[in-house]
Amino acid sequence: MNSRLPLFAFVLLLAGCDNIATLLADPKVAQREADAKAIGGACRFGLRSIEDCYVLNEKASKSAIFTGWKDMDQYMRDNKVEGIPAKIEKPLTPPPPLEEIIDEPEAKSGTESKTKSKPKATDPHASH
Repeated sequence: MNSRLPLFAFVLLLAGCDNIATLLADPKVAQREADAKAIGGACRFGLRSIEDCYVLNEKASKSAIFTGWKDMDQYMRDNKVEGIPAKIEKPLTPPPPLEEIIDEPEAKSGTESKTKSKPKATDPHASH
């Protein structure tokens, strides 16, 4: 009974801890989620719609972007903060290539191909 008491006390302490999931979570996952929340907040401050924010940040978690966007929206409303319109936009279509590749036709200025086509050899075993 005495050996179970510390285990029971530990379980009770963990049951009251709301942050146990964040303590055991992978730090890279937590960082990606925090980045996506920051992206959502920046989109809201930049007066972008949530749909535009999703399109411009395809790799980020949509739910985390929405959470950041919503939190920033509430903050801006509570503190009467005006957003600043974003001026740089990601192109929706890929840019044209910088160089155009042009195939030049072979020069026929008097020089012929070194290999001339040979007439087909007749097969002596073939029947006509």
